[in-house]
Amino acid sequence: MPERRFRVLVIGSHPVQYHGPLFQRMAACAELDLHVAYCSLRGAEPKHDPDFDVTVQWDVPLLDGYKWTHVPNAGSGAESFLGLRNPGIWKLIREGNFDAVICFVGYVRATFWVACLAARSCRAAFLFGCDQGSLEPRDGQWWKSIVKRLGWPLLYRLADQVLVSSSRARLLIQSLGIREEHISLTLLVVDNEWWRCKADEVDRRMVRESWGAMENDFVLLFCAKLQPWKRPFDLLRAFAKLRRPNSLLLFAGDGPLRSQLEFEASHLGVASHVRFLGFLNQSQLPAVYKSVDLMVLPSAYEPFGVVVNEAMCCGCPVVVSDRVGAGPDLVAPVDPSFIFPCGDLDALTRLISSAVADRSRLHEVSRRCISHMQSWSPEQSVAATIEAIKRAVSRIHPLTPEKSRVSTSKSSMSGTS
Repeated sequence: MPERRFRVLVIGSHPVQYHGPLFQRMAACAELDLHVAYCSLRGAEPKHDPDFDVTVQWDVPLLDGYKWTHVPNAGSGAESFLGLRNPGIWKLIREGNFDAVICFVGYVRATFWVACLAARSCRAAFLFGCDQGSLEPRDGQWWKSIVKRLGWPLLYRLADQVLVSSSRARLLIQSLGIREEHISLTLLVVDNEWWRCKADEVDRRMVRESWGAMENDFVLLFCAKLQPWKRPFDLLRAFAKLRRPNSLLLFAGDGPLRSQLEFEASHLGVASHVRFLGFLNQSQLPAVYKSVDLMVLPSAYEPFGVVVNEAMCCGCPVVVSDRVGAGPDLVAPVDPSFIFPCGDLDALTRLISSAVADRSRLHEVSRRCISHMQSWSPEQSVAATIEAIKRAVSRIHPLTPEKSRVSTSKSSMSGTS
């Protein structure tokens, strides 16, 4: 038995397909008494996704294997400060007798501040994180970088432990003056084993034939929302410059740029070599990753990019721009030459061309992808999170062999387990 069992509340804006496997593993840890509070059930229930521009309901279990509750949202639901306002969080924390509160709701939402004040008022450790690797905003407005530079050092000092998802995010938080011992690299992960097993079940030849591609054809993949910051036109134009007849470019994802991309493909004379697959649910993606030859993520703004995790777990080599947060942690250790300067079409074209010309190298990169993902796993993420909780709690309550406050809870958490 562990020396101490920590009663922990995790607050999420909504169920996320990547968090479910983590919460299941955390719930199984003897050191934790885990409870999850959701501020909405978007994702577990059908709802329009403005970035994909379609209605989304994930087709994998999001709420199984751990204790959870839904705290009603009194806000508008809009992407604004008052859009997510869950006053019930205050009572839940105040009466829950938690050792620690981990908040996955951003500071630009009212619920974050309700949770922060409630945790402070009852001396529960408060942990929250950063997934960004730079101060540059997605919309490019210069004044936001200045506000972040001035405000973020104060913001992250509110955390008893800062959780970062990548080495680039850790460097950013350190640059803000946060001491290294107050920062925990908890990794942004997917359920590696699920992706690997699903990929092993795929009939690669059959999937490729459904796209009109033969075994020796070269198939490129873009897997992301069709939004400006993802820069899908860069890949389309680089593909057109290749002028390779036995090749195919797939766009897996949807969004407002789709019609423009279709027009551009026709204008460039490559429409017959481009397929738009639309939005694909989670269970459909392993077949895509396993059946293509190379995925490219040319984003200008990408704090991490979990599609890189997914693809690499399936053995799919990945090329990313130098703005993708997963680059230093996932892509560079496999092959650093697979990272190109964002927006440099010539560099991207050369990179793809070299991959097309050397299939044996791609096979070796594929093998290294699967191997490297063993070092970036849910198990390591859970272990790092538990260590972060211990550090945070120790700053408020010295760790002793005594039992935690788990048995004295006054709250009643509803949901499924």
